[in-house]
Amino acid sequence: MPIILDHQLREQITHDDAIFPITYFCDELASLPNWTGPLHWHPDFEIATAASGVLDFQVGRQHIILNAGDSIFVNGNILHGIKQLSGNIPDPMPNIVFSCSVIAPVTSAIYQKYIQAISRCDTLPFIVFDQKNGWHNEVNRLVKNVYCLMYEQSQCYEMGVQRELSSIFEYIFSNFDDLPKSEITRIQIKTQIRIQKMLSYIREHYAETVTLEDIAGAANISRSEAGRCFNTYMGCSPVDALIQHRLQIAHRLIKDTTLTLQEISYSCGFNSVHYFSRQFRQTYGYTPGQYRILGK
Repeated sequence: MPIILDHQLREQITHDDAIFPITYFCDELASLPNWTGPLHWHPDFEIATAASGVLDFQVGRQHIILNAGDSIFVNGNILHGIKQLSGNIPDPMPNIVFSCSVIAPVTSAIYQKYIQAISRCDTLPFIVFDQKNGWHNEVNRLVKNVYCLMYEQSQCYEMGVQRELSSIFEYIFSNFDDLPKSEITRIQIKTQIRIQKMLSYIREHYAETVTLEDIAGAANISRSEAGRCFNTYMGCSPVDALIQHRLQIAHRLIKDTTLTLQEISYSCGFNSVHYFSRQFRQTYGYTPGQYRILGK
């Protein structure tokens, strides 16, 4: 069975399931500090494409390199994040996040026979579609068609999107046995659930005083075990992850609000403006004031 978490532990996507359960994103990296997207998860499928640069797509504990033209499919409820490795401008990285119901209802034979085999496969957290591979490249073409349809939203685009996604899943199902699988142990599943719970706690309480004990307590584990989980998935300590999340929120507030730096500092959980400024500069290479004035 796939990893199932309470809805409060999932990344929330803004599409309306009752209308058309798919959302198209583009140019998100440009708005993210250091062109890096933090680890997150959601119950829906995701497909993303490296448009021009080289991307490091983290799925669970694995780091997958996407070259320009390659795409990746990420299964539901799997931790994933993104970082751009090359290029002088942020990669557009078009991507779609969608529910299986955009293709067929969960009660249908199509879902139960074809889609469920993919969505419930523990050993298939992701699929890379390499542009140099024959049928992979055909999937990449279909993916680009979906991006265009979602961007233009011309007449009958919903049926076009459904048709292309159905074709993508037909390719995946037809080649299912030949796809590389990743063996996932019960310990790895337990660790991912723990890190999701602790990240959820950080995102809900970052503006408050948060201790290492608080973060570990969110997953009912010891401080040392919490440190091991974060080091395994994020290469940092729980407290460092808390600081980075606070800085990411502050980075957005400096750009999108007229709040003073002191107000932003306190609203993000920093009790000292000096400490906030020092951490901001160490992470981004410029001070909060420089970012606001120069628009860095």
